[in-house]
Amino acid sequence: MYVVSSCRNNGTISQELRYPFTGTVVQFWQESSKKNPQPYGSWGNGSAMRVSSVGWLYNSLEETRRYARLTAEVTHNHPEGIKGAEAVASAIFMARNGASKEEIKKYIIQEFDYDLSRTCDEIRPGYHHIESCQETVPEALTAFMEGTDFEDVVRTAVSLGGDCDTLTCIAASIAEAFYGLPDNMRGECRKRLPKDMLGILDRFDERRGDRR
Repeated sequence: MYVVSSCRNNGTISQELRYPFTGTVVQFWQESSKKNPQPYGSWGNGSAMRVSSVGWLYNSLEETRRYARLTAEVTHNHPEGIKGAEAVASAIFMARNGASKEEIKKYIIQEFDYDLSRTCDEIRPGYHHIESCQETVPEALTAFMEGTDFEDVVRTAVSLGGDCDTLTCIAASIAEAFYGLPDNMRGECRKRLPKDMLGILDRFDERRGDRR
C-alpha cells in the first residue's frame, strides 16, 4: 500500500510517499508523472490481485465485469490482464450471492476459458514464480475450489509456492466471499493495520455491509 499526493508547480512535481523507495511506488510515480500517462499492456497478475473490492460493490455480474475491466485497463490493458480481473471479480460476486463451487467453476471455464482441470497436487511440483494472470488466476481458483474453509484455502494457496503472496491474495478474496472471514483472523489483521488503513477498511465494510 502507498499514498501519493502531488502538485505541479512551474513544471515541477513534489510528492509525499508514505512508503518510499519500493519498486511499485517508483514505477507508479514514473508512470503517473508523465504528461499523458497510458496503460502499458501488462498481463501481470496485479490486475487480478487488486480487483477484489469490485466483486462486492455491484448488483449484477454484468456490472461487476464492467468495473473489473475498468480497474484493469488503466494499467493492465492486455487481454489477459483484463480477463484475470474479470474472472476474479466474477467469482467473488457469485460466491457472495450463494453460488456453489461447481457453479463458479463452470462459469469461469465457460466465460474465461481457464483450465481448471488440474488438482493442486498436480500443479504443485512444477509451479514456479511467474507474475502473469494466465498462470496465477487458474491456480488461485483451484486452491479456492479445493479448500474446505477460509484458513484451508489460504494454506492450500501458500502450499503451491510461486508468487504465493499474490496467489493467496486472490484465492483468499474469493474464500472470504464464500465462507466469510473468521473473527479471530479479522481481529488479528486489524491489530496490524495503521490507523489510516483501518479507516479505509471501515468505510469499505460499511459500504458493502448490505451485500455480505
